[in-house]
Amino acid sequence: MQPLLDLAPLLVFLVAYYLEGFYVATGALMVAMVVLVAVDWLWHRRVSTMHAVSTALVLVFGTATLLLHDQRFIQWKPTVFFWLIAAALIVNRWVGRQLIVERLLAPVLGADRSLPRELWLRVNTWWAAFYASIGVANLAVAWNMSERFWVNFKVFGLTALTLAFMFAQIPWLLRQARAPA
Repeated sequence: MQPLLDLAPLLVFLVAYYLEGFYVATGALMVAMVVLVAVDWLWHRRVSTMHAVSTALVLVFGTATLLLHDQRFIQWKPTVFFWLIAAALIVNRWVGRQLIVERLLAPVLGADRSLPRELWLRVNTWWAAFYASIGVANLAVAWNMSERFWVNFKVFGLTALTLAFMFAQIPWLLRQARAPA
């Protein structure tokens, strides 16, 4: 259920875009993100950091887009979000007990298998580079392609790239995993 909820604002944006245009879609995205945060709070009594940051960025960049009637602001949002993730991953190498990628991917390995810290650091670096790169890709598409192409790239392309990147690592992680000593 949570993955569907996470994708709901993107779908709201896409449907609103095709029915009413870019600026209505931006407003709809803003409302959908606020609803997502409210649902987080009602169901879990907490709001995930990712949802809170993404909602704040959507509200700031969406407001600028609507007030200034300039779509470039909301087009920057994914890039800023991805670069913040990349920065958090880089900082996480030195701050925190466990790497973010380890928290996310260790359950895939199962309770009876683990990776040494140096391999988790490598995966962490891959993720930071990936998020920095797709932030650049988002800007390249936003600046060089049509609005419609960017909307489809944002909704389908960036989502597919992220899922492909994550799932491509699973076989490697499983091969590298070892039973605890």
